[in-house]
Amino acid sequence: MIFDKLPGGFVLLDGGMGQELINRNASGQGVLWSAKALFDAPEAVVAVHEDYIRAGADIITTNSYACIRNNFEPEGLVDRVGEMNRLSAELAHQARDNCGRDVLIAGSMGPQNGSYRPDLVGSYAETLALYEEQAGFLSEHVDLFICETMSCMLEARAAVTAARATGKPVCLSWSIADTGAAELRSGESIHDAWADISGLGVGAVLLNCSPPEAISGVLPELVAVSDVPVGAYANAFTPIPEKWDFHGDESIPPPRIDVTPGAYAKYAADWVAAGAEIVGGCCEVGPSHIAALNRLRTG
Repeated sequence: MIFDKLPGGFVLLDGGMGQELINRNASGQGVLWSAKALFDAPEAVVAVHEDYIRAGADIITTNSYACIRNNFEPEGLVDRVGEMNRLSAELAHQARDNCGRDVLIAGSMGPQNGSYRPDLVGSYAETLALYEEQAGFLSEHVDLFICETMSCMLEARAAVTAARATGKPVCLSWSIADTGAAELRSGESIHDAWADISGLGVGAVLLNCSPPEAISGVLPELVAVSDVPVGAYANAFTPIPEKWDFHGDESIPPPRIDVTPGAYAKYAADWVAAGAEIVGGCCEVGPSHIAALNRLRTG
């Protein structure tokens, strides 16, 4: 198990990348989102990784979430999808080397047809092929995969199957309903979602890119059914509107001013008390939040 190599207490993931780059004026909210920084400001990507490493993260995540065919194609950049996925991993390696800490590098694979949009997920064969392509770009350059912000069971199964085929360890993270119901954004239950992937060999299951309050309510149910380590990394922006379309004119909702580093650490303490072994942050959770989580485990 890859987590056996990491410190006791809990494993600390990094925080959000895309929104952090936007906050640093290094990326934008267009179709490319965080991938735009790979073209325009790769040094900013390295700087974000370095800040998370210095904050105490044990695992940093490649800036590959938005490096997908369906984002690049509308921009006429589909021939550069492989290059930018590989660059996202190279920048993570550069940051690790610069900081001199032996952190792990997780290859991020997110939704292939829009975040929080289970209604846009294609057939299993189509979805699997897209994940196989991205996993192939990343596999030689990462220590593990994190299939994240999965909004439905089909999407999660396809992502995990593609990532597992590389031979690298795989973590799976679902995005759950903002309401706090124990279900994916598709309406499928956490119990059914776990049953669907429980035999695929995932190394850990997590909840991410959902409000911290929702995760606090659902995490104990996931702990109760899972036989692998469980974790969480919430977002800190106001709830996502129904059928929100990142490819349209809608911006990501504004950040919540109440989710300060200290407040976020309190949520994380509850997750750990409920059985979480892995914690970190998603959108609008930055290096100062991760530093607060590190203080939580070091006292």
